[in-house]
Amino acid sequence: MADFKILIIDDEPAQLISLKTFLQRRNYVVFTASSGNEGLNILKANSIDLVLTDYRMPDISGLEVVKATQKINPEIPVVVITAYSQIEEAVQVMKEGAFDYLSKPIDLDALEVLIKKARERQYLISENKILREQLKERYRFQSIISQSGAMEAVLNMAGRVARSKATVLILGESGTGKELIARAIHYASDRADKPLVIINSAALSPNLLESELFGHEKGAFTGAIAQRIGRFEQADGGTLFIDEVGDLPMQTQVKLLRALQFGEFERVGGSKTIKVDVRVIAATNRDLEELIQKGEFREDLYYRLNVVTIHIPPLRERKSDIPVLIRHFIEKYARENQKNVVGISKEAQDYLMRYHFPGNVRELENIIERAVVLARDEIITLEDLPQGLTVQTERSILDPFDFSHPYEEKLAAFERVMIEEALKQKHGNQSQAARLLGISERHLRSRMQRLNIVNTMRNR
Repeated sequence: MADFKILIIDDEPAQLISLKTFLQRRNYVVFTASSGNEGLNILKANSIDLVLTDYRMPDISGLEVVKATQKINPEIPVVVITAYSQIEEAVQVMKEGAFDYLSKPIDLDALEVLIKKARERQYLISENKILREQLKERYRFQSIISQSGAMEAVLNMAGRVARSKATVLILGESGTGKELIARAIHYASDRADKPLVIINSAALSPNLLESELFGHEKGAFTGAIAQRIGRFEQADGGTLFIDEVGDLPMQTQVKLLRALQFGEFERVGGSKTIKVDVRVIAATNRDLEELIQKGEFREDLYYRLNVVTIHIPPLRERKSDIPVLIRHFIEKYARENQKNVVGISKEAQDYLMRYHFPGNVRELENIIERAVVLARDEIITLEDLPQGLTVQTERSILDPFDFSHPYEEKLAAFERVMIEEALKQKHGNQSQAARLLGISERHLRSRMQRLNIVNTMRNR
């Protein structure tokens, strides 16, 4: 951090000169002021990285300097210089937000250590700002890869709800991107600079879940050797994303309902009521209404969570997203693995377009990552795709006796094969292919667009 700027405020000229000389010899940029008000004027007019201020001054005290500095820029650390007899006052100043204090006579080695700590703190603050901006950029709605109308509706809904305080329930199969949407909502909200805390209910045992969410007091149960704050307290002021909320045990559901209704709870083993300001986003791949009927999920909690519902369709219902996702993942993993892979063959993409994708976008990403790593050429081919994938594609989609796929999807698969075969027989001539199929050319173009069929033989 070049040109680290330090402001010294002290009404004793000898002390001012001594500190200025010492710091300038260590290549710091030094500003000096002989009174608190003069120092604050300098602070307002310059970009200062650290303030060293005497505690007792004729116009305003070090405490007032600390408070004023926090109003100007709370990220500027203030070190208070005190006489030994003023230690209690200095501790009080630290409670008001001072970075640290030094007692007179000043130990210059201790001063250097403090400055080093302050510089590290400024570096971390700066780095965290950059990271937060990168996260915001990464999880902006515009950065979510999609071109289907179904996903555009999802993003539109998420964008409209982002700046509200409403609880959001995200529904969708595993791998559809529920956490990605939750992150986008958080970073588009007024809470973007506050914590986003994530907990996966399915990944924790029922015994640990309540403690993870709400924290526990020392001695609350065997192994609770110290007090621990839970995810709700960690998320205070920000957003708590509860993934797989359908897996919450009933006892935890009761406590979650109260936290949502009143913004308060007690830690496990505690009696003190803790208040928090937390926006909750929940997600599940389970049918909550079915769980309610079975008595496994509270109906009142469901309606509390279900203020705004966003349903993310599975990848098989938004096939038009597959080509753009393929391109995105090829670019991503070619860059990460330093491979010169730039595309995918038509045959390989056709197989992926016909595949069921039970693992949704996550499965597609894994398939493309593997293909990029294994690819011998700059184009991914059928040989680079998992063998089981191609077998399942041919067997299950087109086999009329295999009902593992939805009715509409199987119809679309048969229709795709018929259209592609007609185009092949008529060498890409769409008018002749339409006559062969017994439909109008306009109808053919409409079906090709809907099924994302590219006539690669048209210009041959």
